Amino acid sequence: MAISPPPDCKEPITQSDMNICSYRDYLRADIALNEAWQVLASEASGDTKSRHLDAQRKWLAYRDAQCLAENGPRSESGTIWPLLQNTCLTSLTEARTKQLRDHVEIEH
Repeated sequence: MAISPPPDCKEPITQSDMNICSYRDYLRADIALNEAWQVLASEASGDTKSRHLDAQRKWLAYRDAQCLAENGPRSESGTIWPLLQNTCLTSLTEARTKQLRDHVEIEH
């Protein structure tokens, strides 16, 4: 689905633009998280890798539940909900990415 014209994410004006831009921010944060996870997973093995995988899966469930707790379900909110949800997901994802990167650095 093409957006014509694409939103100016440096200064989004409409709620729709803000929602789109916040989703793009979240996607970038999610890509960085997956890259950090891949580094950690590639360096771990055996029980250590299993523990990290279990923790990561539980963290993902926590992140999603936390943002839903903060923002409530979409059906109870207006057009700002995607912005709020994406901002929460981005913030928690960036923090987790830092944790994973720091963990890899400590191990070295």
